[in-house]
This record gives sequence, structure tokens and C-alpha cells, in this order.
Amino acid sequence: MALCTFLLLLAISLAVTGGMDSGIIGGKEAKLHSRPYMASIQINKHHTCGGMLIREDYVLTAGHCLNRSVYSGRGHFEVLLGAHNISKHEKSQQRIQVKKYIRHPMFQRNNNDKDYSYDIMLLKLKNKAKLNKFVKVLSLPKKNGKLPANVKCSVAGWGLKKPNAKLPSDVLREVSLKLQFDFECKYMWQQHFNPERMICSVSDGKHAFCQGDSGGPLICNTKPQAIVSYTFEGNCTNKQYPQVFLKISYFLPWIKKNMR
Repeated sequence: MALCTFLLLLAISLAVTGGMDSGIIGGKEAKLHSRPYMASIQINKHHTCGGMLIREDYVLTAGHCLNRSVYSGRGHFEVLLGAHNISKHEKSQQRIQVKKYIRHPMFQRNNNDKDYSYDIMLLKLKNKAKLNKFVKVLSLPKKNGKLPANVKCSVAGWGLKKPNAKLPSDVLREVSLKLQFDFECKYMWQQHFNPERMICSVSDGKHAFCQGDSGGPLICNTKPQAIVSYTFEGNCTNKQYPQVFLKISYFLPWIKKNMR
């Protein structure tokens, strides 16, 4: 019994540490500019994560989206707004440099210890975005409400369309997901899942998020409820391990404090 528990914890640890980037599997291409709050976060013109515009000068995303081993401060850290096809120069696009990133201090307390229940980051933009029909601010939830299981939500992003693909999707894609019970998430992810700060969904084996689009919003009933955080490494459509999101409502005081 002890050996089985150890092997389960080892598998969970390997899955979490290696599978933190996420994108879209299955689903469909999003309707043109139907999600004007979506941001493509890019380093040296390469898409790394998704995010959401929550004020003209702030984008909200996941804390692990800034990999310090890749970004040393010398590269171009930008967000691309108003985009549908990120491989083209669309007239609707606005490319804005990131002036400062504010990652939650509890996410990484040292180089080796990361707490993904604090996987959240704000990006302060160098210039304010110009709001129009292609670029809009997404209003955050006003209070910490409980989301019941089995509610259908959606995720969008430019992530991989297949787990083994090498490049992200050129066009924005979206997928519907169903929320899972907290106790099932806790049972499988154990100490890596905190029900106070996290919620989860489960794949049906065909639809999921995967490598390339962490940081994007989980939309439930037209409202952003969470941030895409992590999934099982190597098999995004794994039915056994629920996919995990960070609750936005829990972090509202931290968000408001750092945007003042």
C-alpha cells in the first residue's frame, strides 16, 4: 500500500512539474474577434501563453508563463491584442510591450519551490490599449462565489491542436469543458490541488487544453471565473487527471491592490 501511494505521488509530481503549459485540443475555431479581451503573450515574437485584458494597461495571466530561463530581460516581452490569426499582421492587432510583470510572491519562493495554487501574474503594459470592437476589457467577477460541478464553461487560445504538435495554432480556437467536483481533483492531485484557490475540469478524452495557452480565462456564464493553470504532461486528454484552473475571485484583493 505504501509503495502504491509513493508511486502515485511520484507520478503526480512528474506530471505537475513537467506539464504546466497549456493550449486547446479539439473544439473549433473561434468566431472572428468574438473574444476581444484575449491576449497572446509573446517573447521575441513567439507566442508563449494566453491572457486577458482587464484594464487598458493591464493583462492578467498565469504566473508560470514567464520562464526566466527563456526570458532574461533582454528579449522583447509583449502582448498582442485584437488578434485572430497571430501569424498574420491584421489591421485589428495592437502589439504592446510589457513594462513590468507582477507575479504573486507566493508562487515561487525560491528557484525550486513553486506553489501553483498561486499561479497568477499581472502584466503592466508600457502603453494603454486602444479600446474598440476588436480590443475590449474583460470585467472580473465582483466576489468570491462557488461554482458547482457539471457547469459547462469554455476556454480559448492559440495552443496546440494535437498533443504532439510542435507549433501553436495560428488562429484562436475554443473548447467547451465541464467542471469537476473538488474532492475528485483533490483525490488525484493531492497536495498540488487547493480547493480554496483552484477549480478543475475533466476531459472527455477528445476536448481539453494543452501545451501553448496557459493564462487564458475560463469563461462560465459569460464571466471569467478562472485562469488556465496546469494539466497532465504528455497526455492532455487524460481522463484520470482533472485539468486545473486558478480561481480569479480569490485573488481579487491582490489584483486590485497591484493595479492601483
